[in-house]
Amino acid sequence: MNILISSAGRRVSLVRAFQKELKKIYPDAKVYASDADPTLSGACLIADGYFKVPFVTHPDYFDVLIEECKSRNIGLLIPTIDTELLPLAQNRLLLEKNGITPVVASTDFVGKCRDKRQIHKFFEEHNVAVAKEFTKDDYTLPLFVKPIDGSRSVDTYLIKDQKDLTDYHFENDKLMFLEYLDHDVYEEFTCDLYYGKDNKLKCVVPRMRIEVRDGEVYKALTVKNLLVDYIKENLASVSGAVGCLTAQFFVHSTEDKVRAIEINPRFGGGYPLSYLSGANYPKWIIEEFTQGKQIEENFDCWEKDLLMIRYDDEILVHGYKG
Repeated sequence: MNILISSAGRRVSLVRAFQKELKKIYPDAKVYASDADPTLSGACLIADGYFKVPFVTHPDYFDVLIEECKSRNIGLLIPTIDTELLPLAQNRLLLEKNGITPVVASTDFVGKCRDKRQIHKFFEEHNVAVAKEFTKDDYTLPLFVKPIDGSRSVDTYLIKDQKDLTDYHFENDKLMFLEYLDHDVYEEFTCDLYYGKDNKLKCVVPRMRIEVRDGEVYKALTVKNLLVDYIKENLASVSGAVGCLTAQFFVHSTEDKVRAIEINPRFGGGYPLSYLSGANYPKWIIEEFTQGKQIEENFDCWEKDLLMIRYDDEILVHGYKG
């Protein structure tokens, strides 16, 4: 049973985690990686093998993906970027027909996660509070502006003064005007959640975001706080959720107030901290999807107050020809 990490890019730590856990169970199995430009992908170069695919929007994407997977006996696919989640969910039956199981949430749930207004409605239906959304003719400054389908902090704005608002903000229907959650009052957390194939929550690891670069955390701390019980109480079962999900929350520094921001139904860039703390989601995925093992709840398997400080490293390719 070989595994593919798709759109691998810079996910070196995630590839290594799957390599380590896969070889404990299947010593001869391999972890492959795919990317639109694999020879310039660090994760592809440290994987057991790699291959090039078109962008997921290309009409030949699934033909190429399936052919490459079948030639390498790849039976399990782990997605890593937002834009591939919906196409993979929509083509689940096609992939499964060809012996490839994508570890991705249902089409309905992915659709909700990709639309910030829909995910706000989802949170409210589960008794989870969210930041207030203003209309564009009735708002209070400061406010936070972001697109309904954005990712990696692209096209987001903190608006403190009226002069900072432009015609672009008012005329772009994709931009939401939201209550600003002041970082002097709220602490920001990304939580790594694991949902089994039964759509039930098995683990929660809150990571305090200390420093972020290009939308990805570079300094973070595992914290065992009120979020663990809060998420267990309100999101214990989520229809369509499976595998690793990353959810963002703001927690008031002096009051028991929580505001949910979004869910990305995939491994997040900061997941390696949760893995190194003991939340072994790659192992659970391998056991659940290749052995049929039922994963039990384990909310105490990880180390609290573990600090991660990331840094840049180098991968050298000798004789590179492009």
